[in-house]
Amino acid sequence: MALPPENNEAFLREVDEELRREQITGFWRRWRVAIIGGTVIGLAALGGWLYYQHSRAQQAAQDGQVLDETLAALSSGDMRNAEANLKKIEGSHVAAYRASAMMAQAAVAALQGKDKQAIAKYAAVAADDSLSQPFRDAAIIRQTALEYDAMPPQAVIDRLKPLAAPGGPWFGSAGEMTALAMLKLNQNGPAAAMFAAIANDKQAPASIRRRATQMAGSLGVDALGDEANDNQNMNADEKDKAE
Repeated sequence: MALPPENNEAFLREVDEELRREQITGFWRRWRVAIIGGTVIGLAALGGWLYYQHSRAQQAAQDGQVLDETLAALSSGDMRNAEANLKKIEGSHVAAYRASAMMAQAAVAALQGKDKQAIAKYAAVAADDSLSQPFRDAAIIRQTALEYDAMPPQAVIDRLKPLAAPGGPWFGSAGEMTALAMLKLNQNGPAAAMFAAIANDKQAPASIRRRATQMAGSLGVDALGDEANDNQNMNADEKDKAE
């Protein structure tokens, strides 16, 4: 005897639900070890990653403290433990700490008359593309200053060309060395123009601007610089007031 349509639908739903329960139960029996193992491995990996991040943060904090203390000691002339501390920080995963340590090592070597060692360290900083550009540019300037007397003038010009651009943060230092190299090549006109540009660059250190003004003047270019012009105007105003 056939079941009524509504009973037939209820029966089919029960069969379908039972089949699904059997599928789920069978799937769990077959794969439970893999599922549990995968979950445990995932949680372990997450825990390991969190611990790794925490350890890196702690190490970075320690490196920063050691670097600060070492640089403060060096500024006061205390060289004790400086070499060992800087060498340790050179391996820091924080790029800024690593670069600072390498620059400090080079500076200490230069002060001790170990120019080759200092040059090599500055060159390493300049060539490390994992470091930020300001560190690398500073290293190029200091490396070139140490090597200047032994370098062919054109090599100086070529190396410093990217930095000897008006408006750049290193224009004063790079421009001055570039202009002096130009003089060695008897390129007096370009050298005078470079000195004049430095003299009027407000970002350049005052000592470099003064030298640039004098050099430009010796080459026949009147480049008093903004600072000198300002001083002249102030003197004129004071003279007018006195009269």
